Amino acid sequence: VQLVESGGGSVQAGGSLRLSCAASGLTFSNYCLAWFHQAPGKEREGVASIGYDESISSVKGRNTISKDNAKNTLYLQMNSLKPEDTAMYYCAAGFQQWWQRCSGSSDFAYWGQGTQVTVSS
Repeated sequence: VQLVESGGGSVQAGGSLRLSCAASGLTFSNYCLAWFHQAPGKEREGVASIGYDESISSVKGRNTISKDNAKNTLYLQMNSLKPEDTAMYYCAAGFQQWWQRCSGSSDFAYWGQGTQVTVSS
């Protein structure tokens, strides 16, 4: 299983970025998927999650999570970015049973290497 993030970069405050996470080696539609971020010196925290049934939870701030099962790709649209959004952003995947709720607290077995987002004022 491999998760590869892309789309990070440096933007000015107020700008937008769209992160992508391309997955291979798993059946995307069976998984709880999520975005996390970690700023220097801080704990990693969940940003948004989306379940196999498209249920969305844990959306923080001005972000929109979505996925394309046919392309095995997860997205995070970030708008009106602020300097405090500066962090490394990671995608994660965890198999989701039909009775389980997908959230940032789910058990994520697979993680990407991360993509850096830097927002300047």
